[in-house]
Amino acid sequence: MTITIDNSVAVEESTLDNQRTVSLSPLVPPSVVRGELTPGDVASATVRTGRAGTVDILRGDDDRLLVVVGPCSVHDPAAAIDYARRLASKAEELRDDLHIVMRVYFEKPRTSLGWKGLLNDPHLDGTFDIDSGLRIGRKLLLDISELGLPVGCEFLDPIMPQYISDLVSYGAIGARTAASQVHRQLCSALSMPVGIKNSTEGDVQVAVDGTRAAAASHVFPGTDLDGRAALVRTAGNPDCHVILRGGTDGPNYDAETVADTNARLSKAGLPERMVVDASHGNSSKNHEKQIDVVSDLAARIENGEKGVVGVMLESFLEAGRQDLTLGHADQLTYGKSITDACLDWDTTAAQLDRLASAVATRRK
Repeated sequence: MTITIDNSVAVEESTLDNQRTVSLSPLVPPSVVRGELTPGDVASATVRTGRAGTVDILRGDDDRLLVVVGPCSVHDPAAAIDYARRLASKAEELRDDLHIVMRVYFEKPRTSLGWKGLLNDPHLDGTFDIDSGLRIGRKLLLDISELGLPVGCEFLDPIMPQYISDLVSYGAIGARTAASQVHRQLCSALSMPVGIKNSTEGDVQVAVDGTRAAAASHVFPGTDLDGRAALVRTAGNPDCHVILRGGTDGPNYDAETVADTNARLSKAGLPERMVVDASHGNSSKNHEKQIDVVSDLAARIENGEKGVVGVMLESFLEAGRQDLTLGHADQLTYGKSITDACLDWDTTAAQLDRLASAVATRRK
């Protein structure tokens, strides 16, 4: 069998290996991409304050509410920057009560098949120009950080963080990878707080176990900034926490589940704190029901709820979602998600106002 290396040279391979590998194409090393797109003073300060603010909230030193809000998965950098400018202004307005982080997710976990995200297929045409995607994604993170707005990313592929993690203030591990040892090890090495979601079925214990594992030190094979295989030793990440996102049996942001989760965390010797994802299972995949989640949480916060330290919302410029036909990105509606349905901007701003008011009332 022959495989193509660098898309040009056909090499005869051992009959024992690469029976289903069509080609091998080296990626640009993380050090090169980082060297091309380096953060300035403003972006660096944004990352530091974004992380520090989240840590203070998680540890109970800041009574504000963490809000991670933005598109389900970014597919249009121009629309993402448009959204970021609006959110940066709102974040400044509500800074006394909310610590707002923009959701800038680049990798889309798929239950079956579909577009895998901006880093993997930046041109939305199935060409998988990942070298360009890595640069486009990093440039977008820099541009948003220059607005003074911290960013949050979900980490799916364990290699990708080497390209962008220095610019990320909040990390997340999705429901499909919460039980993955590889991702728990990754969390233990990351420099920012990381939320770990309950499973797609709604199993909270998976997220609790993941949080405990990520807080410990690990030794595992990985890659360095030059793309070489390396042995990684970590100190553990004490700022990991559970994200309640609902499941196949329905929502799990109710007071009873929050209390049960706190009991599980306490039993595991972990801090009693969690973030609620208002989307996914908690909204029964109906983007408009995120408003119901916010209303319920806001009322509980006003009455003194402190176990829930943060909220996640899926939001973009336009409401709903649209289907993508690969190679026809020019036919898409500007500012509307091509993955999960999102709240529109005006509705989002109203939810942020509601949450800020609840925090202010609790403080009184």
